[in-house]
Amino acid sequence: LFRMKFLQLLSRKSGGLEMLFQAYFGQKQVPYMCLTTSTCLYSKKKKVNDYEHVDQEKYKSLVYSVTSFKTSAQTPETLSEEDNLLYGPADKPRSPVKNVEIKAPKNCVPLINPNKKIPLLDSGSNLPLKIGLQKNKMPSVTSILQQTMPPQQALYLEKWKQKMILNLGKDGFAEYTKNLFLQGNLFHTTLESILLSEEKPAKGQGEDTAVSGYLSSVQHVLKDISEVKALESAVQHETLQYLGLVDCVAKYRGQLCVIDWKTSEKSKPSLQSTFDNPLQVAAYIGAINHDVNYDFQVSCGLIVVAYKNGSPAHPHFMDPDLCSQYWNKWLLRLEEYMERT
Repeated sequence: LFRMKFLQLLSRKSGGLEMLFQAYFGQKQVPYMCLTTSTCLYSKKKKVNDYEHVDQEKYKSLVYSVTSFKTSAQTPETLSEEDNLLYGPADKPRSPVKNVEIKAPKNCVPLINPNKKIPLLDSGSNLPLKIGLQKNKMPSVTSILQQTMPPQQALYLEKWKQKMILNLGKDGFAEYTKNLFLQGNLFHTTLESILLSEEKPAKGQGEDTAVSGYLSSVQHVLKDISEVKALESAVQHETLQYLGLVDCVAKYRGQLCVIDWKTSEKSKPSLQSTFDNPLQVAAYIGAINHDVNYDFQVSCGLIVVAYKNGSPAHPHFMDPDLCSQYWNKWLLRLEEYMERT
């Protein structure tokens, strides 16, 4: 192995092997054979490049327009513009349109009761209905919505709860929720007395109370409310077997509505930000229309979100078409509840 490496080294140097043989055999001319590991390069015919036949003068102006177009370092935007100039706009692949199947409720009870008879003349009483809530085996609207809450919404609520507990502690959070509940009840009671007396709260009224900010928040909404027909009144759907407690039934800008008063410390400028409140309103509308205690029918809804800091409340009006959509969603939630129980 050592000899082979030595011969290889000599073969790389010009005349190395010749000098070795001369030194070994003397000055005599001795024929010898030399092995080498080098390879011979044979010239091959050069491939013809198709671009050599392109008429350079013909495309000179196009090349110049593209190269002169760059005025600064290349960016994704300039590269895109160059591609559009050379090849036209890119044809982006479109995602396949999926046929979303809208689930229909099995029990298609209409929102408006076709069999309900409405008296032609007013009953004569100007006092709003206030029917007490009787406890029975029927589930409430609030309970049904809580037990069929979508997972994503339940996760959001749980995260908010854990964040509040982290900041306030368990006892602090319990006190916070208790105060919210008391403020909500006080706000509803104050609104009820205002609507019964048909007097709109003057600016600054109730500044010493815990709900002064909420009352200031809804002043512009109260101006559009008239002909109150029910306040804090119980309703039940005799066919679908559920019940609830309606905040208010009155006309809002001339349209008879189920009105739901909500308090919030966070702005809720859209109907979607009120979560399940539209389903609750639709459920109350359907119950009123199928309850014999009410000699009228409702086709519209209104959710009023009042703010503690006194900023103007957000009134979210629900027209008949929107109420029908949420009614169908409510029926699906009701079916889900019935299947679980």
